[in-house]
Amino acid sequence: MAKWINDGLHETSGVIHSFLLAGQSNMAGRGDLTAENALSAPDCLMLRMGRWQPMSEPVNVDRAVLPGASPRSGACLASSFAARYAAGHGCQAGLIPCADGGTTIAQWQPGQPLFDHAVMQAKLAARTSALQAILWHQGESDCLEPAQLDAYPALFLRTMRAFRAELGGLPILVGELGYPENGFTGTPAALLRAFNARLPALAAQLPGCAVVSAAGLTCRGDGLHFDTPSLRTFGLRYLDALDSLQSTEETPR
Repeated sequence: MAKWINDGLHETSGVIHSFLLAGQSNMAGRGDLTAENALSAPDCLMLRMGRWQPMSEPVNVDRAVLPGASPRSGACLASSFAARYAAGHGCQAGLIPCADGGTTIAQWQPGQPLFDHAVMQAKLAARTSALQAILWHQGESDCLEPAQLDAYPALFLRTMRAFRAELGGLPILVGELGYPENGFTGTPAALLRAFNARLPALAAQLPGCAVVSAAGLTCRGDGLHFDTPSLRTFGLRYLDALDSLQSTEETPR
């Protein structure tokens, strides 16, 4: 007799609003996790092996980018985003984790494995949910050399337009990189500031795209990753940005 598996589908009821998580390690989340600060919510789900499962951290399982690096993944910004979204919208919120630490925008181009995997996962999720938005945080790996930074805008726009061509006119929420004065010293400060300064102009070329501020958010001490309290705040800022986009009805759907 086959053993019944709690695959997250048998007991899932109501409408699931789903969100694609893409980018690199700060979207995957590197916040320290403890039994006390791990976040869960009854109406929040995450996609695992094509099935909706109750959300639990780490949501976006990731790898260590450098030998001996810790943690591979931990608390993330999407958990607080989903918990507040579900409570405020009276529905279930589903997270589609596809972020990959240490990746460059060149690795997220259409036809590359990361892009194709994210599209595949989002389309799989769309069988049992309504796609709502793309949550994007990426760029640290493109702030190491001036040439990378100069090449970023065209590659970013190509990626986002390709996502929309595949998935429909979803809102796109783009997070700033952490500020050097708040401990984010793992990339050259001048390039990091220039990257953030260019984001509004990039977003303006994509109707229904918003930049999410990282002002005041702090680093976990490794020069690259947001700490857990900052990730919780960042997630709520992502939600505020989505609510603002939806209230203006500018997003192409």
